[in-house]
Amino acid sequence: MSTAPRSRVSARLAAIAPSATLAVDAKAKALKAAGRPVIGFGAGEPDFPTPDYIVQAAVSAAQDPANHKYSPAKGLPALREAIAAATLRDSGHEVSPDAILVTNGGKQAVFQAFAAVVDPGDEVILPAPYWTTYPEVIALAGGTPVEVFAGADQEYKVTVDQLEAARTDRTKAVLVCSPSNPTGAVYTPEELGAIGRWALEHGVWVITDEIYEHLLYDGAEPAHVLGLVPELADQTVVLNGVAKTYAMTGWRVGWMLGPADVIAAATNFQSHLTSNVANVSQHAALAAVSGDLSAVAAMREAFDRRRRLMVSLLSDIEGLAVPVPRGAFYAYPSVEALIGRSLRGTVIDSSATLAGLVLEHAEVAVVPGEAFGPSGFLRLSYATGDEAITEGVGRLGELLSEVK
Repeated sequence: MSTAPRSRVSARLAAIAPSATLAVDAKAKALKAAGRPVIGFGAGEPDFPTPDYIVQAAVSAAQDPANHKYSPAKGLPALREAIAAATLRDSGHEVSPDAILVTNGGKQAVFQAFAAVVDPGDEVILPAPYWTTYPEVIALAGGTPVEVFAGADQEYKVTVDQLEAARTDRTKAVLVCSPSNPTGAVYTPEELGAIGRWALEHGVWVITDEIYEHLLYDGAEPAHVLGLVPELADQTVVLNGVAKTYAMTGWRVGWMLGPADVIAAATNFQSHLTSNVANVSQHAALAAVSGDLSAVAAMREAFDRRRRLMVSLLSDIEGLAVPVPRGAFYAYPSVEALIGRSLRGTVIDSSATLAGLVLEHAEVAVVPGEAFGPSGFLRLSYATGDEAITEGVGRLGELLSEVK
């Protein structure tokens, strides 16, 4: 009697798609290493060094033998106290340090939030375009992502009516990300408050990713769902971290805060998964979140200048529709008008095909919309130098002028 061979890789992990944004960045770096003059707009990573006062705090921490040992899986008490103080300062929401879990980067916070709240069979409403990791972690938790799409005509922001149309008796949670990766869209306080009140009315959990909260432009108002609808505290998990605000992507410090039972469950999970975040990184994060925001303001000013430059240049390219991003550091032009046309003998049947042509012929790396939901869009990060933006978008425009 023969038996079918077993798969070497579990179905659970085999189903995970690789990170499209990291894949584009890796390909761009490989081409650069091979001598190609590639300009990369793929990675969502500040190009600034981490501010020196944060680095010096890490150096001092590394020299202290106390930091050479295990520390609490939940995070250093001093860091959790500083996060609680910063949360109150920025959102008006008062949270106990005991309701905060420090994680190995924001991605771990995202995964653990869904793992703590979602059961197999639960549905999670996922506004699209979305960050490429969200649907993967929802599926890993056993949940089903239910995409709700808002296009360029809505400035990539979903409405309460759209959320209500997607709600079923299996809806457990809704994901909110404002400012948004990948679009740079920012919900107004009125819009976000309406979503919060809808979730409260229907008993829907809110998982809100606020990692870009300090990167706002054009007078966009800060908006935090718990600051607007404090009654949601018992059914909301807030995700955040130091990566984007303080140019600390490589330090790997994020956090989640929420109801006591959810944080306790996530802490138990993390104690088996990774235990504590590296102590040196936690001390660096402590210096970041407990300091003032002057270094952040300087970086935001540079991002704003680059944003205006990129949007202006993209808007001059025929066939692109470019909603103005008011947060984060991404532009998300629609290329829907180019689909079905041809470029250098190839039919543009998707934004993925177009991104491949742009990399091949213009040596510019962009991320296609398929990584974030529907086809028909490109994401470009302006977390890079002004010269690279001018040159890269110039090459893009020159190539797209050949579209027939």
